[in-house]
Amino acid sequence: MASKPNERGEVLTRGALAAQTGCNVETIRYYEQIGMLPPPPRSQGGHRLYGQSLVKRLNFVLRSRDLGFTLEEIRELLRMVDGGNYTCAQVEALAHQHVQDIRQKIKDLKTLKLVLEKMASQCSGGKIPACPIIDALFDARTPPSSARATYKV
Repeated sequence: MASKPNERGEVLTRGALAAQTGCNVETIRYYEQIGMLPPPPRSQGGHRLYGQSLVKRLNFVLRSRDLGFTLEEIRELLRMVDGGNYTCAQVEALAHQHVQDIRQKIKDLKTLKLVLEKMASQCSGGKIPACPIIDALFDARTPPSSARATYKV
C-alpha cells in the first residue's frame, strides 16, 4: 500500500487534500474563509499548497465535527492549541460541557419523537386530503415549546 504524500513532507493541492481527507473541496474553501484554516501558501503558478501542518489541522476540524463539536467550540479548542496555553483540565471541561449538550439533544430528540408518533397515530392514512399531521404542523401550538430542540450551529 502506498504511503500518504504528506508522510514524506510533500505538499498537496486543494483537490488532493480533499481526496486524502474525504473532505469536500467547498468545505475546505469554507473553513479557509471563516478562518478555521489559515490561508495556505501558493505555488508560483498560484495553486494553494497544503503541507503537513494544514493537513493535521483539517483532520482536527473534521474529527471534531464528527464528534459533534460546533464551529465555535472547535475555534476555542484551536485557540488553545495555537496559543500553546492550555491545560488538559480546560479541554476536559469543554468535553464535559459538550457531553451535557449531547444529553440535552438526546432528550429533545426523544420528546420530538413522541410528538411525531402522537401526530402520526392520529392519522387514518386515508385517501382524502384532510390529514391531522398537516393540521398539527400548521398549528403554532404543536409541537409544544418544550419539545423544540436547542441545537447549536
